[in-house]
Amino acid sequence: EFQVEESGGGSVEAGGSLRLSCTVSLKAPSTSCMGWFRQAPGKAREGVAVIDSSGTTRYADSVTGRFTISRDNAESTLFLQMDALKPEDTAMYYCAADPPFPCLTEVAGKLNAAYHYCGQGTQVTVSP
Repeated sequence: EFQVEESGGGSVEAGGSLRLSCTVSLKAPSTSCMGWFRQAPGKAREGVAVIDSSGTTRYADSVTGRFTISRDNAESTLFLQMDALKPEDTAMYYCAADPPFPCLTEVAGKLNAAYHYCGQGTQVTVSP
């Protein structure tokens, strides 16, 4: 049974920082590619960041330079450090693993947001 524990969401003012964490009950190879995606009310799902087993990363243009994804392979734990947050970053953030495409793939010019496994999400709210 797939289980995931997400934490770190909350409310901050613009310019602030948050650090998201998640631990999954999966093992390799299902954890070889992990990422974060987000979805705001009324908007499409958006891939935010992805990382492969070697530590190679890719980010959505909207968060490049502000967000940093990292992982602890031994603990099947994924992190997302979010700095210089903006109101447009407000969304539900989901930890995810095992995409149906090769890791780091872009789909229609955007970072992939489809995965076989994901958590229930943690809310991030950024006020002006």
